Amino acid sequence: MDRHRNPNCDAPDRMDEHALVRRLRNGDERAYEMLVRDFGPRMRSIARRFLPGAQDSADAVQDAFISAFQSIHSFHEDASLSTWLHRITANACLMILRSRDRHGAAPLDELLPHFDETGHHACPITRWNETFAHVATQESRTQVRACIDSFPEPYRSVLLLRDIEQFDTDQSAHLLGITPANVKTRLHRARQMLRVLLEKAFGSALHTI
Repeated sequence: MDRHRNPNCDAPDRMDEHALVRRLRNGDERAYEMLVRDFGPRMRSIARRFLPGAQDSADAVQDAFISAFQSIHSFHEDASLSTWLHRITANACLMILRSRDRHGAAPLDELLPHFDETGHHACPITRWNETFAHVATQESRTQVRACIDSFPEPYRSVLLLRDIEQFDTDQSAHLLGITPANVKTRLHRARQMLRVLLEKAFGSALHTI
């Protein structure tokens, strides 16, 4: 299921969304309460995937709602309200990530692959889809998340957008304010770094798939 095209099952259907948007644009306070009630849980889940800390994720959701209220008149009614709020929440999370002072980020040179004199990988490389699918089935999400959080912000953000939130390349480029080509480059490097860290964490398990 494409999470960006299908609203959460607890969210209002498209007809109700249109009515809700009209009420929001008219300044209906009850409509604002409904928006928070119906979409707040999903937005909090999104924020926690970006920002595991309770205060940070709560701040991001609050910022996202403020942004949504302020820009409701720019919402296109042929779009999905839940998709629009997903993008706004992701953007609010990115803003918080960018504002942080990140200390102890993993050094890039140690995590990127090394090549021999023939131009081939110096060490065996597990395919990314196999690596990610394997660790996702284990009771190791906290450790995986700790690896992602050790990345410099540009690489952490692109990995969260593409592989966790499943935004496509163009959507990620828009949220990050970079070109699609840069998204692909950063994502490739981020996956390489995560693969190295996961192989260190899980050892030979990743090579037995």
